Amino acid sequence: MKVLKLIYKNLLRHKLRSMLTIFGIAIAVLAFGLLRTVVTAWSYGVDAASADRLITRHAVAFIFPLPYSYKSQLEGIAGVKTVSFASWFQGIYKDQSFENFFPRIAVDPLTIFEVYPEYIISTDQLTTFQQQRNSCVVGKKLAEQHSFKIGDIIPITGDIYPGNWEFTVVGIYSGKDKTADETQMFFNWEYLNERNRQTNSWATDQVGWYVLQVDNPNAAAMVSETIDALYINSPAKTKTETEKAFQQGFVSLSGAIITSMEIVSYVIIGIILMVLANTIIMAARERIREYAVLKTLGFTSSHVVGLIAGESLFISMLGGAVGLALTFPVCKGFGDAFPTMFPVFAVQPMTIVLSIGFSLLVGVIASIFPAYRSANMKIVDGLRQIG
Repeated sequence: MKVLKLIYKNLLRHKLRSMLTIFGIAIAVLAFGLLRTVVTAWSYGVDAASADRLITRHAVAFIFPLPYSYKSQLEGIAGVKTVSFASWFQGIYKDQSFENFFPRIAVDPLTIFEVYPEYIISTDQLTTFQQQRNSCVVGKKLAEQHSFKIGDIIPITGDIYPGNWEFTVVGIYSGKDKTADETQMFFNWEYLNERNRQTNSWATDQVGWYVLQVDNPNAAAMVSETIDALYINSPAKTKTETEKAFQQGFVSLSGAIITSMEIVSYVIIGIILMVLANTIIMAARERIREYAVLKTLGFTSSHVVGLIAGESLFISMLGGAVGLALTFPVCKGFGDAFPTMFPVFAVQPMTIVLSIGFSLLVGVIASIFPAYRSANMKIVDGLRQIG
């Protein structure tokens, strides 16, 4: 109890220095948590990918379309349960600002919610979506961000598919859980195809990619090989892969950025260590004579080590706790500011564990040198020390 009281008194001896050190550690932990959350959110689609979904795209590149006629052939392949398809529409909503960007995708309304059961929509809204050609369905987050509601008309200026387009909101889907993307707009592919027949004949009866739901996830590799072998001599060869591999391909395009952010997040931990170590070494140096006096009064080397390590751990853990507490609201605000870039932006349990673990580790490491030096000093040498 005496040691704990002394630790408390020592912390209050230089209030400003202690507070600034705690604040510095809190900011560093906050930065670490935010960067780690960005890294995990970037690859969230990979982790959330379904094991029973395959993506079939053009073998050359994703930007090249596939014939719509492939759909009936894919449905006849053994092991394939459901075949859906989609095309990236893009276009411009209002202007080209980042806040007005969101995925706009032409889909097969009859099957899209069957192959993506994690997207929940009411039966009435789905029926309307399937029957009305110029209809669209938007995600819950997207609807909240732009105040979309049932009956609204969303005007889009085409770029890949030129012209002025209008889509009527007939449904709002929500995610089955927090891993589902609620920032997309789906509209009827038939509406796109009809307009293409009139203005863009080159894009008629073309789809961007196929989404296949298989009966047995363990047979995904075999089904993929069968599909690609079917079109090996076709002008539009295919590449079929699991949804996870497909998502990983997009994430890998930003691999250098993600790696850099991970490195920076760990460098921050090093900065914490240097800041705290400097503070603890300064405090220990100032109190060399005091520690010598304590030893003459009967305090052991273990007591001295406890004083130094206790102060170090208290500062590091308190700073870490404050930083971790701030991480949650800051990450929530960051996610709300960039909903389309990070559809799922949440602090992961591993980030919490790492923040706590690093705070503890930093406190221990920062106290090792001053504690060792003070514990092994001779009383006479300590009394001669001028702090």
